[in-house]
Amino acid sequence: DKLKQAGSKISILSKDRIHIKGPDVIIPVDIVADVYPGFPTDLQAQWIALMTLADGLSHITDTIYIDRFSHVPELNRLGSSILNEGNIATVNGVQSLYGAEVMSTDIRASASIILAALAAKGKTEISRIYHIDRGYEKIENKLSLLGAKIKRVNE
Repeated sequence: DKLKQAGSKISILSKDRIHIKGPDVIIPVDIVADVYPGFPTDLQAQWIALMTLADGLSHITDTIYIDRFSHVPELNRLGSSILNEGNIATVNGVQSLYGAEVMSTDIRASASIILAALAAKGKTEISRIYHIDRGYEKIENKLSLLGAKIKRVNE
């Protein structure tokens, strides 16, 4: 429902197949992360990543974990405009994000940082990827199969 509100077109093709077309212009949508049937707190960070490119202002409130906004400074390094006060993040969508050096801060934050980096212009390097590996096994391989330009670099 929230993706549709943001402008996505969603078609259920079969019981195990779905087609999603993202909008040309992302519509800002507020969410409140809450217990079921509310918006899942585990997806709050990824929603913020989407809203960084929305055409306007959105508010994301997390009623479950008020400290689950460690991704905000990292997304701001990529050029987003997010103000975090307590358990509310106010996102003012920007025209585009830009590659930067960022760090993974936890599992959920890592997913949002990867999504934002994929949408960003230029190269992004993510450090502390052990957080990513705890939650997403071989994510770079899976995203590459979808056409992402992503690779793991061992230093």
